[in-house]
Amino acid sequence: MKDKITSFQVAQRAGVSQSAVSRVFTPGASVSKKTEAKVRAAATELGYRPNVLARAMVSGKSRIIGLVVAYLDNHFYPEALEKLSNALQARGYHVLVFMASQTAGNIDDVMAEILDYQVDGIVMASAAMSSDIASRCQQAGVPVVLFNRSQDIDGITSVTSDNIAGGRKAAEFLLAGGHERIAYVAGWEGASTQRDREAGFRAGLAGAGVVLFARAVGDYRTAEAQAAARALFDVAPAMRPDAVFVANDHMAFAVMDVIRFELGLRIPEDVSVVGYDDVPPAAWAAYNLTTVRQRANLMVEETVDALMAHIETPDTAAPRRVAIDGPLVVRGSARMPGARVQFDKDGT
Repeated sequence: MKDKITSFQVAQRAGVSQSAVSRVFTPGASVSKKTEAKVRAAATELGYRPNVLARAMVSGKSRIIGLVVAYLDNHFYPEALEKLSNALQARGYHVLVFMASQTAGNIDDVMAEILDYQVDGIVMASAAMSSDIASRCQQAGVPVVLFNRSQDIDGITSVTSDNIAGGRKAAEFLLAGGHERIAYVAGWEGASTQRDREAGFRAGLAGAGVVLFARAVGDYRTAEAQAAARALFDVAPAMRPDAVFVANDHMAFAVMDVIRFELGLRIPEDVSVVGYDDVPPAAWAAYNLTTVRQRANLMVEETVDALMAHIETPDTAAPRRVAIDGPLVVRGSARMPGARVQFDKDGT
């Protein structure tokens, strides 16, 4: 068996110190381009690979970020998580992904496992955490940022879209279109996104003196959203909503398919549909969905900036509550407003 090449051998071959070799393979360390070129050429020639785990044990920094994901059905998350992983890697960090269910107990078990990996920070996407596990992370000195979720836990940073404002925009748009029987398909009741989007939507209706006509729960899942659509629309015409706001696009697609292909209703002539997220399929001709956009690029930027601040300056970095406003993107799935209110095609 071939002996493992050491950094000392690389230093000898490159004609530099062993500490120079260490700096070359330490993200963010200062080293001249000339020295780096010599070290990397020697490392390639000898077949040397740095021992990241050993370096982490010495430095106390793993340069690993734990990423907890509980919900990938929605197109928004794979796209956003790709951007998040790329942004963290550009800062010299590796991403370790953990899958969890929506149940609090399961997520707490996963979080305990993540801490065993000595991660430098944690990003939780589409997942909630208990105050107990938040305290454990804080005691361990591991910062946590919630992505697309918010919780009232001291010391925890969250980055979301402005879900209340988004829900209100959906209500105002449907009201401007002259709708009178407006329904809502809710997401998972334990999610802050669901809570805030519905609160904003109801507030928008209430501002015009209108109450919600009907409500069903889709739980952020396809089958449940289909069942919700049947419950709302497979009824006598007088009891049928003439518009529906759906808590995310993933469910809106399921609702639209039931409305059109099972019940034979027309969109938007018989029923207007508005979603939330603006995932790529929303722009497809098959759906042409009017929806509130989540600005994933800005959300990722805020998440990474906040996490780096907590890692690099833990004594001065304050918890943040970031809510990013997003436009209503008007397409063809909902009746256009009359002359009283005009919305541009780009959603502004």
